[in-house]
Amino acid sequence: MKQSVTEIPHAWTMIEVDVTNLVVLRNKVKDEFMRREGINLTYLAFMLKAVVNAIKDYPIINSVWAVDKIIVKRDINISLSVGTEDSVMTPVIKKADQKNIAGLAREIDELTKKTRAGKLSLNDMVGGTFTVNNTGSFGSILSYPIINYPQAAIVTFESIVKKPVVIQDMIAVRSMVNLCLSLDHRILDGVICGRFLQRVKENLESYNAETKIY
Repeated sequence: MKQSVTEIPHAWTMIEVDVTNLVVLRNKVKDEFMRREGINLTYLAFMLKAVVNAIKDYPIINSVWAVDKIIVKRDINISLSVGTEDSVMTPVIKKADQKNIAGLAREIDELTKKTRAGKLSLNDMVGGTFTVNNTGSFGSILSYPIINYPQAAIVTFESIVKKPVVIQDMIAVRSMVNLCLSLDHRILDGVICGRFLQRVKENLESYNAETKIY
């Protein structure tokens, strides 16, 4: 973490997303998923899928700074921030782009349990190319995350909060969430990161009651 703060020129941006339809979708499928899989279907699985699909469109996000050059990674390996009683670990979901929402949910559950039981292996911890942190799980609505060195960026998903929102000049109560992105300004700039976050937003807002999780 010290190396990240001292070596990486951090910049920060955020976007607000309407996840009302995602809330409806998850409420529709979570009980059946629990009966079928025996684990919780969290919002994080849907959010990871939205991020991974956005990385496919903007692969420079999935890169690292190597001395004096940028290396774009082929595999999309998501480092997942998991808090324990005394630390934060970042186990890795390998080739996350090859998994559906259900598969991501299984990986999240397995890695979270291994982390909190102190059973992570070295292989569980290496190879990450982009980090996701679900800061909303403890009530946060705004974060300024530190990049997981030597990755190019990290995104946080904040708490889902019901807010009055103007839609076609009418006020409606919607479920809203902030996405906060820290970026390495040697690799990325505000334009590409703005487009990336906009694509994540579009992906999250495209979920509906008919979206397949398998």
